[in-house]
Amino acid sequence: MRIALSLPIDAPAELVFATISDIQAYAKAVPHIEDIAFLSETRTGLGTRFRETRRTGGTVMTTELEVTEFVENARQRLVADSHGAVWDTLFVVAPRNGASELSVTMEARAYAVLAKLAMPAMKSAIGEAIERDMAAVKAYCERLAGQGRAPEAKTA
Repeated sequence: MRIALSLPIDAPAELVFATISDIQAYAKAVPHIEDIAFLSETRTGLGTRFRETRRTGGTVMTTELEVTEFVENARQRLVADSHGAVWDTLFVVAPRNGASELSVTMEARAYAVLAKLAMPAMKSAIGEAIERDMAAVKAYCERLAGQGRAPEAKTA
């Protein structure tokens, strides 16, 4: 399963990248992320590992993720092995005339039978969840850009 989406954001690319690459700032931007617990000494960049707890519908889900690719102010890849599939999500931020474009591509490779069967039915819901995350990042970054501020980390 592959989902690819992009969204223009009226904020500098550096601000958008700082928001998506600083896990705590991303959690502050995306309101349905309830908790972040770091599993590595690294808090941002290549090798960062963390556990994310988010509310999806009426369900609370916890997923362990790792940053497996990181190019400052350009792209970040998060990979998780969860629920019978490997979830590979690439975030790309590109400058666009003083603003930016955020692209998210998620590929899920199911290895468990139930995950393989459920994947086609889940694609629409997963796409909608990614769109909600992107819209939250857009609103957060545009608000900060309008205030001339940098991203903030979520406090515990």
